[in-house]
Amino acid sequence: MTVTLAQLKNELNRVLLNLSFPPDKADLCATTFASNSRDGVYSHGLNRFPVFVELIKEKLINPLAEPACLERKGMFERWTGNNGLGIYNATRCMERAITLAKKDGIGCVAIQHTNHWMRGGTYGWQAADAGCIGICFTNAIAGMPPWGGDHPTLGNNPLVIAVPRNGGHVVLDMAMSQYSYGKLQEYQLRNENLPFPGGHDTDGNLTTNPASIIQSKRALPIGFWKGSGLALMIDILVTTLSGGRSTQEITNDKKEVGVSQVFICINPNNLDASQIENILDYTKTAGSTTGKHSISYPGENTLRTRKKNDVEGIPVNTEIWERICKM
Repeated sequence: MTVTLAQLKNELNRVLLNLSFPPDKADLCATTFASNSRDGVYSHGLNRFPVFVELIKEKLINPLAEPACLERKGMFERWTGNNGLGIYNATRCMERAITLAKKDGIGCVAIQHTNHWMRGGTYGWQAADAGCIGICFTNAIAGMPPWGGDHPTLGNNPLVIAVPRNGGHVVLDMAMSQYSYGKLQEYQLRNENLPFPGGHDTDGNLTTNPASIIQSKRALPIGFWKGSGLALMIDILVTTLSGGRSTQEITNDKKEVGVSQVFICINPNNLDASQIENILDYTKTAGSTTGKHSISYPGENTLRTRKKNDVEGIPVNTEIWERICKM
């Protein structure tokens, strides 16, 4: 089934207001979840919303908390999220990084004791919409073994890089695993196997079965040892810059709360749009190996899905939609 963006947002907003969210925070969170689904990131839109609600009900996230700046050093600031809403805190931090960049050319905000930001690309789009280059990353609960390891000790720590562009921003939003756990859930809900091996099962065998990878928590890192190393470095950066919690500390608590994040914004005075177009055009001269898909730049499929879902409606999982409507 499908619903409109307005229907989805209004239903999510209703649930959050019933949970005593301040109206502005309810609107921001509902808009973000709905927009994620509209853009085709269903795993961090409607599908993730019930998990978010449970964390609120368990009082593991405080919707009334406000983020606060702990330290300022030139163009760098360190904040605390006070265990508040990840979406709200991330939006505020990127807003601040944009402000710093508009003033001094670059800004960096690191935040401790915050929570899941849902789709990391949201904040890349936010920076690009402001005419800035955005780079952000977060740590997470352990969900991926280091290369050569047999159990998860690394977070599937996403990296976002966004570049503004008149014809549609270039926005890379990537997990450190071949498939994010949200994407694994999408395949599982559709009862489909992955097109490529995405991890190991509990017996240590490479598999395309998403349920087996979710069970084993042995997702395959991108680039094998390279993705493993990048995930480790992201954890080191966000933890030391924010003074917050590491993947180990998050994992010890069994729930993915109290994470650490970094938001970097660059305000280029003379971003050469023609260079960007030349790079994208050259990249697309590569022929398709399958003949089925054209070459696309990061963010292009998001824009395509956004337009499609605005016209045809947003696909929703019927079971999850009905569950939310009864909340």
